[in-house]
Amino acid sequence: MLQFLFGLALASLIAIALFSGFKKKSPRQNPAVFRPGVRETENGSFQAKDSSTDVIIVGAGVAGSALAYTLGKDGRRVQVIERDLTEPDRIVGELLQPGGYLKLVELGLDDCVHEIDAQRVLGYALFKEGKNTKVSYPLENYNSDVAGRSFHNGRFIQRMREKAASLPQVQLEQGTVTSLIEEKGTVKGVRYKSNGEEHEAYAPLTIVCDGCFSNLRRSLCTPKVEVPSCFVGLVLDLENCHLPYPNHGHVVLADPSPILFYPISSTEIRCLVDVPGQKVPSIANGEMANYLKTVVAPQIPEQLRESFLMAIEKGSIRTMPNKSMPASPYPTPGALLMGDAFNMRHPLTGGGMTVALSDIVVLHNLLKPLRDLHDAPALCKYLESFYTLRKPVASTINTLAGALYKVFCASPDQAMKEMRQACFDYLSLGGVFSTGPVALLSGLNPRPLSLVLHFFAVAVYGVGRLLLPFPSPKRLWLGARLLSGALNIIFPIIKAEGIRQMFFPNTVPAYYRAPPS
Repeated sequence: MLQFLFGLALASLIAIALFSGFKKKSPRQNPAVFRPGVRETENGSFQAKDSSTDVIIVGAGVAGSALAYTLGKDGRRVQVIERDLTEPDRIVGELLQPGGYLKLVELGLDDCVHEIDAQRVLGYALFKEGKNTKVSYPLENYNSDVAGRSFHNGRFIQRMREKAASLPQVQLEQGTVTSLIEEKGTVKGVRYKSNGEEHEAYAPLTIVCDGCFSNLRRSLCTPKVEVPSCFVGLVLDLENCHLPYPNHGHVVLADPSPILFYPISSTEIRCLVDVPGQKVPSIANGEMANYLKTVVAPQIPEQLRESFLMAIEKGSIRTMPNKSMPASPYPTPGALLMGDAFNMRHPLTGGGMTVALSDIVVLHNLLKPLRDLHDAPALCKYLESFYTLRKPVASTINTLAGALYKVFCASPDQAMKEMRQACFDYLSLGGVFSTGPVALLSGLNPRPLSLVLHFFAVAVYGVGRLLLPFPSPKRLWLGARLLSGALNIIFPIIKAEGIRQMFFPNTVPAYYRAPPS
């Protein structure tokens, strides 16, 4: 009873910040219609173009394809150069949060989740030591179509590529960009190889979207890439099992780190096992299969365990490093970074595509009033505002991803064990305690202040559990260590994001940049 009253008191402290973040949104009722029949040329491009280029986009993943369609729809002449136009086969980029879906609607690309057997996602279920709780997205103020979506990443990307290439202004070409063309500090275009031949392409603006393994980002930023863990991916057959909570992602707070389950089609469940560090057990010599059977399988919910073991026996085990990189570009006339080439966060919360699509909306709004992109220095100065305007969404999702991963990982430190348990129990309280954090995670409430309030509400809740009903010196010391641990988790992430841009963007001069005349 005392814990409930304590939780109720916390609700009053965060209610104002929380409810001010919920605004009714009405997604566009008439999204752009997909036009089939795209012609594929001999060299692998979807469509030819014979006029000069306004924008070169390097990479045709989620960010590059969405950006190409958005700019092409505005009448910009866009050349997209992608290393491989065959359907990608990845184990990440398979979950789009509701906030990202709203951005997809805003860009006119929501039909790209049609006809790919995408599954609606309505929230998450958390499992810890035999207990579980469900937290749902706060979708009451949105129309019935708004929800998360999970799918095969490659199918989604191919739909976006086809949609972009359906515009006559967009040329989608297969080729490997080897370098940027620079003259007196200004990027003029790119050099690339296609069909064994060297080519050069020129445009007043080059946008680099070549993903997490970008070989061009070093020319445009100072990358500080961290690899906190790796994902080990398997696919479970829904014929042999069922998710405890249909249409929900499932997070198992396992030891040493979380395990994810979510549907990627009507017949398949994606499982991602997080393995801390940059080194994973070898797949080739059977170490990985043994690790999954002996360490991971006993911690998986009983409804999924048999299918998990069957997936291991099939042998289709894949790995992917989980990278984190704060956005730290240096403005370069004639060029811009986007997507995972620009900014990455731990994929635990599935926020990457939401950040990328939100960035495209921001950039589109900035470029829309410009009729001419040829004044590179003036354009570069103007686009400095992009880095500030993107912060509310990007910094909230980035910070939450990093903080949640550290809280959800097992730790021998008793204070961090208490923090992990407090987080699980806080979300289990329901009401404002679950809808608030999940609104942040989903991208529906991209407010950094709300994030900080909820994070410290969890910490204070954990301390309160330790001190009630009677505090002791040992419990007081443990509570102090819990608060100190919470500070050590979130403050370095906030510092990397930029405190001023994150919380006080309207004090940054670039926030008010006007379009060049």
